[in-house]
Amino acid sequence: MAPILQHLVEMTGHRDQLRLELSVLQTLLQLGTDMRVRALEFFFADAEVMVRPRSWSEDGEVITSHCDAASDPARQTLDELPELARCIEQKATSAVRADAPMHTLWLPVWVNDKAHACLEITQRKAFSRQQRDVILGVFRVYQNYQNLLDYSERDALTGLHNRKTFEEQFARYAAPTGGPARAKDAPPQQWLAILDIDHFKRVNDEYGHLYGDEVLILVANLLRNSFRAQDRIFRFGGEEFVVLLRSHTEAAAHEAFERFRARVKQTMFPQIGGISVSIGYCAAQQGAPVEVLGRADQALYYAKENGRNQVHCYDELMRQGLLKAQIAHSEVELF
Repeated sequence: MAPILQHLVEMTGHRDQLRLELSVLQTLLQLGTDMRVRALEFFFADAEVMVRPRSWSEDGEVITSHCDAASDPARQTLDELPELARCIEQKATSAVRADAPMHTLWLPVWVNDKAHACLEITQRKAFSRQQRDVILGVFRVYQNYQNLLDYSERDALTGLHNRKTFEEQFARYAAPTGGPARAKDAPPQQWLAILDIDHFKRVNDEYGHLYGDEVLILVANLLRNSFRAQDRIFRFGGEEFVVLLRSHTEAAAHEAFERFRARVKQTMFPQIGGISVSIGYCAAQQGAPVEVLGRADQALYYAKENGRNQVHCYDELMRQGLLKAQIAHSEVELF
């Protein structure tokens, strides 16, 4: 029992979701000699619920995938795991497959009434009642602590990731993705966009902050519905949002951001009517987060100064000579 308690102490010492996930898998590995564990991630692709292993045990060690979820060769549809699919549909706390020679226990991770991940434990022998009770105890500690972390990482108004989580997410998201190649063997590129609601101060001044907050919530919902589950969306404060997007080409990234701009313009907001957003974006592979944010902010400023309700790419503006490189660490006002 002492090693398990020590692992629990280490597990709850983490302040990052992925490190916490790796730690709970290491803890579970202590509960069986022939046990294998995986952390499964759910996501949507072509209107289907997909599942893929995000972290797993291998030869007693726990490793994590460097693949983008959508391009992970290990992905499969949730329907291929019928016991787990039924568990999710029924909002149950666990599912079991008791087939020889392997026995599998699934424990979905529920956050805000939504299953966004699942722990999978597999071993050759059936799970004893005592073993299952210990596994469930470890899992409950993990889920409670994860809920606390998730709460601390979310913006209270919109539920999006907050600003303090940005650098950790940026470092992980900008890493090489692996997975099958596309677009003439070019790997997916990363793009960072800053989105700003045009004339938002006027909304607050004319209609009041309650309506202003409603606009922010609705824009956040449009962001969730417009981008993929594997993209990262943040509220940076006020009327400013940041999106981290993976796309194989600049043209495809531009299309995604332009599609969102048009969607906002076509939406009627209660009492307010129509609003618009300005968007500036850039490639995110080179430079520290503050430098990448600075380049996207220059493109956003150009959109604001040239009529608003526009999408502009920093790299394209530079190629056209419409912007000059002027970002230094001391000059960036975002931090």
